[in-house]
Amino acid sequence: MWRIHGIVVVMATVLMSFAPSSAANAEEPAPAIVREEFMIDAVDPGVKLYVVNKHPINLRQLSSQKILLFVHGATQPGEATFDLPLEGTSWMDYIARHGWDVFLVDVRGYGRSTRPVEMDQPAESNPPIVRTDVAIRDVGSAIDFILQRRGTTKINLLGWSWGTVIVAAYAADHADKVARLVLYGPQWLEPSPAITSPPQGAYVSAPMALARERIQAGAPDARKHDLMSAGWFEAWSTAALASDPVGSRHNPPVLRSPAGVFQDRQEFWRQGKPYYDPGRVTAPTLIIIAEWDRATPIEGGQELFRHLPSGPDKRLVELGEGTHLLMLEKNRMQLFEEVQHFLDKKSPAN
Repeated sequence: MWRIHGIVVVMATVLMSFAPSSAANAEEPAPAIVREEFMIDAVDPGVKLYVVNKHPINLRQLSSQKILLFVHGATQPGEATFDLPLEGTSWMDYIARHGWDVFLVDVRGYGRSTRPVEMDQPAESNPPIVRTDVAIRDVGSAIDFILQRRGTTKINLLGWSWGTVIVAAYAADHADKVARLVLYGPQWLEPSPAITSPPQGAYVSAPMALARERIQAGAPDARKHDLMSAGWFEAWSTAALASDPVGSRHNPPVLRSPAGVFQDRQEFWRQGKPYYDPGRVTAPTLIIIAEWDRATPIEGGQELFRHLPSGPDKRLVELGEGTHLLMLEKNRMQLFEEVQHFLDKKSPAN
């Protein structure tokens, strides 16, 4: 472990990869990928954020326009979803093999980032922690770290679920820093339930089987295990639980995550109140949703799309036979390919 400009570099490894990047060059090995881990300072004192970076070994040859940051959803740490190698490839690997400099960050309370002290106490002892405004500050810290480290002024952002609110709200307020925006399974306004949900505690806990049931809701029951095999579920479950040493020691093991997002859901989305103004998002934007995604249905994505500024650089794509967890399902390559096409497309100004 060593320090660079006050940042703790946890680990740097070179991952040799021989998976083809496309059918056209199936005989050509993909470039070696470098993986680095960092613990960076958040804006708030005493809070450290876990950041992972993957890029081809020839970093100096990469374009400064090809920098991407992943931002996770409400209950899953980024490493267990964006950097989970299934059949030898994670989504981070896929993008890095296409010549990109790819990062992920866990906001506080998730993964290996600092856990608030409230998570050392019973959940019911405290109100919900890590609201969306806090998450935006943490993501902003990661963006500033990346831009400074790479010596550039703009970054591409990709959010999943709650992460779409975080990155879109950031993009609305920092148009000068965001080149392109990908909103995968975007959170938008919801019908208010007939019965108000009970008050939330500081955090929520769930076994991975329940997490799967919730996130894959919408798929026909007969297809859920076809979409995610037992082996893939085990890999996901193992990675997610490994990020929570406390929850993983419960019987049965659980994954804990802050409940702030669920409080925001009650106060904003279920009350018909947008958390941010999509009309202020000027970056080219892709909204992408799967056919069987009940967590963030296509209707919400369509409404969000209509609120974005008009222009030729916004896209709305619905992918078949997938759920809110498409990036870990057998049809994940259609998601990877659509997003990659959008990221690689040059804007008219370029």
